[in-house]
Parts: sequence; structure tokens; C-alpha cells
Amino acid sequence: MGSDGPLAHNFLMIDDSILAQAESLLAACRAAGLKLATAESCTGGLIAATLTAIAGSSDVVDRGFVTYSNDAKTDLVGVPPDLIAAHGAVSEPVARAMAEGAVARSLADLSISVTGVAGPGGGSAEKPVGLVWFGCARRGAPTISEHRIFPGDRSDVRRATVVHALHLLRSRF
Repeated sequence: MGSDGPLAHNFLMIDDSILAQAESLLAACRAAGLKLATAESCTGGLIAATLTAIAGSSDVVDRGFVTYSNDAKTDLVGVPPDLIAAHGAVSEPVARAMAEGAVARSLADLSISVTGVAGPGGGSAEKPVGLVWFGCARRGAPTISEHRIFPGDRSDVRRATVVHALHLLRSRF
């Protein structure tokens, strides 16, 4: 799937370079015998869509949780409501809890979570547009988390989030 149409550019944002990264990640997971899960807020399932755009990905990708609302974060991946109330949905503790919940509520060995402010609105001085928190959990290993502030419009932020999520997952080998 190339970036040759408005749907690919504006909606899915999956171009050939991102697909190559996803394919490399899937091959590494396959070789290591690992299954993946995603827990996505600001990307709304784009990470899972990118991974599953690759034929044969079903032997690696177990499931994707789209946890756009706070209720979905709680209901689907078990983020405690008190954690969201104390830190906000876009925070390190919530990203970590999302990643850990995705592993706990799936057959996956490895998960990625993303929660952020894609824009154009919703930002603040403390949590500007472009801020994304990542969580990456691996069964039997400590969960890691980090944040990035990506420049650009909503599509740019979401695309950069997908690319960084694939990179972060790959770093867990």
C-alpha cells in the first residue's frame, strides 16, 4: 500500500518506508516467537493497521485495543480510573498501565501503548499539542516508557507516533 492517494496520505498515513519497518518488526517477532498487542489512544488503531497491512501478520499480531476514551482505557486494558484522575490520560503512568494491561489481557508477549495530544486543539502549557507518551511492556521484563513532542499537524503527529512505536517495539529485542 503506497502513499499515492488521498486516503493513504490523510487517513492511514502508511507509506512504503513505514511498511518496511513494520515488516522488519514482524520478522523479528516471528524469529523470536513473540506475539504483539497494541493499546492505542491518539493513533486510534493506526499501529495495528500498519502491522496488519503486512500479509501473514496474523501469526504475530494478537490484537489491538483502541482505547480512545478514558472509559475504554479502563474497560479494555484495566487502567485504574484513579490513575487517570490523578495524572490525566496523557501521562507516563497511564501509558505504562495501558501497555501492561494490553499484555495482561491478551496472548501477547510484547505490547506498545500510545496516549497523546494529536491536535489541533486540546493542548496546554503542560501537555502541548504533539506530546505523546509511549509504554512498552514485555512479559517477564520491566515496562519502559518515554515521551516525545512531535511537530506538525494532526496527521504528522499520528504518523510520527506510529513510526516511533514501531522503533520502540523493535528495541525490546
